[in-house]
Amino acid sequence: MKSKIEINVELDDKKVPEKIEWSSSDQGGDPKEVKAMFISLFDKDTLDTFKIDLWTKDLQVMEMDRFVFQGLRSLADTYMTATNNQDMANDMRRFVQYFGEKTGIIPPSEQG
Repeated sequence: MKSKIEINVELDDKKVPEKIEWSSSDQGGDPKEVKAMFISLFDKDTLDTFKIDLWTKDLQVMEMDRFVFQGLRSLADTYMTATNNQDMANDMRRFVQYFGEKTGIIPPSEQG
C-alpha cells in the first residue's frame, strides 16, 4: 500500500510563496491551504537531514511564533516516542516552555 502527499506552492513574481496547499491520498485528496510548513527528511545513506521551510508572505510574526512553538512541542513528543529518552525529552519540553513564555504564546509559569 502506498500513500501520496502533494504540496503545491504559488509564488509571486519575486518567488515568494503566496499560497501553500497540501493534500494526501489518505484524506481524500482535497487540498488544504496552510500558511507555513516545515519538512525534514533524513537520508538513509548519507545520514543528512534535508529540509524545506516555507511560509506565505502574509504570515504574521505572532503566527510564526505559535507555529514554531507547536512544532517544537510536537518534536519533543516525537523524540520521546521514538527514543524513550525521558530526560532529553523533558529538557526539550523545558525549552519549549521557555520559548512559549518569551513569545507570549503561553503565560509565564508560576514557578521560579
